[in-house]
Amino acid sequence: MPRSVNHVASRARRKKVMKLAKGYFGRRKNVWTVAKNAVEKGLGYSYRDRRAKKRDFRSLWIQRINAGARLHGMSYSAFMGALNKSGIELNRKVLADLAMNHPEAFAAVVGQVK
Repeated sequence: MPRSVNHVASRARRKKVMKLAKGYFGRRKNVWTVAKNAVEKGLGYSYRDRRAKKRDFRSLWIQRINAGARLHGMSYSAFMGALNKSGIELNRKVLADLAMNHPEAFAAVVGQVK
């Protein structure tokens, strides 16, 4: 008896990978084994970098808050310590936006915690 092969499912699986490889350069876009490797690598990078993005943004916010605080004669750590002690619950994302785009509002926050 001949072997039963599910061509429909295997074809669909390959089409799914080839669709993800669309836009790649050279053989990565149209040769199955090369495209499969490229797509797996790309999906791994995207998974990793969705987590790294959160770390990168937190780092950026801290740098912006530090720059804003130093304009008012405070270091980042002193500012954040005073902020927590004063009970003001603004997260780093909001503080960084204030320091960058609304310096007068950030100055008011710094004045409140000094």
